[in-house]
Amino acid sequence: MPTPKRPLSPRGLKTYPLRSRSSRVRVADFAKVVRPADSVGRFVERLPGFLAARDLKELTAAMARARRGRKALIWAMGAHVIKVGLAPVLIDLMERGWVSAIALNGAGIIHDFELAYAGATSEDVGSGIRTGRFGMARETGEMLNETIRRGAEEGLGLGAAVGRMIDESDFPYKKWSLLGAAHRLGLSVTVHVALGTDIIHMHPKASGEALGAASLRDFFLFAAQVRELDGGGVFLNIGSAVILPEVFLKAVSLVRNRGLRLDGFTTAVFDFLHHYRPDQNVVRRPLGKKGKGYYFVGPHEIMIPLLAAALGA
Repeated sequence: MPTPKRPLSPRGLKTYPLRSRSSRVRVADFAKVVRPADSVGRFVERLPGFLAARDLKELTAAMARARRGRKALIWAMGAHVIKVGLAPVLIDLMERGWVSAIALNGAGIIHDFELAYAGATSEDVGSGIRTGRFGMARETGEMLNETIRRGAEEGLGLGAAVGRMIDESDFPYKKWSLLGAAHRLGLSVTVHVALGTDIIHMHPKASGEALGAASLRDFFLFAAQVRELDGGGVFLNIGSAVILPEVFLKAVSLVRNRGLRLDGFTTAVFDFLHHYRPDQNVVRRPLGKKGKGYYFVGPHEIMIPLLAAALGA
């Protein structure tokens, strides 16, 4: 039988005064009470200085510094961001100088076009897929593919071609188009397509040559924009779990491979789930010695208006 151990006595334990200790939580960082008359911006100011609330304050401060210093403010967005009705908020941010460039996946131009053209988007996939009607809207397939083909012939990127088409159209709802607004404001939109993922790729007018040429041109334009993050820019990935984080990582590698400095920038992810690639390819891997990344989890339809309100004027 092993010899029983005697309990370790606390006698002689060394202690120190509580007030001499460095503590991670202080009352100075507590939340402030929000009053009914307070603005949303005031609400953000009164959030506690801990965890995600602290991160949001740090991110908005970084974005404010970037705008003052005329550094890049790149918004990469999945199509769901458009589908939840955020165009008015995003266009307002574009008009007020909080956006220098936008990057979208292929679905982004589809929902943006349909909203501008018809004032509605997002079909019922469940019912449409059973009958073969899913993705077969005539105008979406014909007009977007024709625009992409014509743009490729003119040496335009995909985003520039679609943005020009919408801005110059007589579509009744074009004021809600991100691409149309970007063209009007002289802001760049790049579109990064994975062939076979978008409904317009099924259309007989789809041209792999045009899609590939226009989207590849956009990739190299995007890389030039990523270069401008150096020294204080901000890159946001909102609602893209795979495509745009992968595109961003390759653009960062391209810039650094060319021997160009890329450090001291901020990245942030906004999504309603925590995903592997945004975490690794946006928040962690691309950062240099001086950069910082943030990850915010929550519904886009709440988080992005909250971010916009926190940015203020």
